[in-house]
Amino acid sequence: MTNAIKNEGTPPLPGNSVARRTLLKCAMGAALCGGPLGLIAATDDPAKLPPQPGDVLVYPSWEEEDRVLLTADLTPGAEPVLVYPRDPGSGVIRERSRLNQLLALRLEPAAMDPDTREQATSSGVIVYSGICTHAACGITAWDAAQKYLICPCHSSTFDAGRRGARVTGPATRALPTLRIAESELGFVITGPFSAPVGASSL
Repeated sequence: MTNAIKNEGTPPLPGNSVARRTLLKCAMGAALCGGPLGLIAATDDPAKLPPQPGDVLVYPSWEEEDRVLLTADLTPGAEPVLVYPRDPGSGVIRERSRLNQLLALRLEPAAMDPDTREQATSSGVIVYSGICTHAACGITAWDAAQKYLICPCHSSTFDAGRRGARVTGPATRALPTLRIAESELGFVITGPFSAPVGASSL
């Protein structure tokens, strides 16, 4: 069964958009969908900066009052949770760039290949970019049986148990992962994305 990833109350910016709106934004500005980290890193707005080492993962400000994501929030095999990085010093959530949408999920060891287990925490939590590598649409669907992340725009499908490998659809690249560490205070980002985010072929 395919479920929609929960994202209730999402405003037009920066939440997951429907296909028509997303594609319109892509057509209007290549910076949104084309070049991932380098373009958004050139801003002085901390809310637009890409994830930084030391940032913690939190729910969006319009949900759960930007509560820190905890291991107990994630059930193995359940649909991913939409989260964003937050600067622990200033408390700023980096949610003013769509490219910072992150999907955190938890898998049993048997559901992951060795490379994915190496990227995951000891409790099986792994974080993927929530933006499709085809046309930069938001990933909003989850196939619980197959552990697939699905983009609604053109049905590109990615295997969460094989480090986001592309399964079907027009996307040609896997979903990037984000290195994290687990602590009693939540999940802390320890490194950059594994690959460019969004619709870049670089």
